[in-house]
Amino acid sequence: MRLLFLTLLALAIAAVVGVGTTWVTTTRGTTIGALTIGAWVAKPRTGMADIDPYSLATIVRTGELPIADGDGIAFVAVSDDQDIPLDGRCDVTISGVTPAARFWTLTLYDTNGRLVSNVLDRHGFTSQEVIRQSDGSFEIHIAPRARAGNWLPSEGVERYTLSLRLYDTPVGIATRTRRDAPMPSISSTMECP
Repeated sequence: MRLLFLTLLALAIAAVVGVGTTWVTTTRGTTIGALTIGAWVAKPRTGMADIDPYSLATIVRTGELPIADGDGIAFVAVSDDQDIPLDGRCDVTISGVTPAARFWTLTLYDTNGRLVSNVLDRHGFTSQEVIRQSDGSFEIHIAPRARAGNWLPSEGVERYTLSLRLYDTPVGIATRTRRDAPMPSISSTMECP
């Protein structure tokens, strides 16, 4: 009887640990095969046939449609370059240049993966509409109050995510450093209400 009890206890513990780690991995993600440049993180293999099982489970859970291999790559940022979480009540500046790409988009999402709603119905910028400086660099301000130039309203949400999608770009699996892919910097200013 004791052997049966210990066997059932071991199976129950194994099931709880297995389901728990799977849940954590699919909700918080994994860094298997991730490409990190500054605050930006990408998973270049998510659009490939040999995707890792954890990333596949995350895609199935979220319903996300990854960019196919050869079409581009998607970078995500949840914090600034100083590892401070992106807060919609504060002013955040994205500045610099992007890696070479035929087209790119920068989009603001809430933590549930939905567009941050605002009265202007403005959720992001594209490479064709962003205002640039003479050297090709740009500055995008994300803030709850209007700013001059490239401004995305954050509507004061507590946390948000930035997604930078690069289409038709050489950035991918072989990319490892900021020199290979000059990503824009993300800086928070402490101008919170």
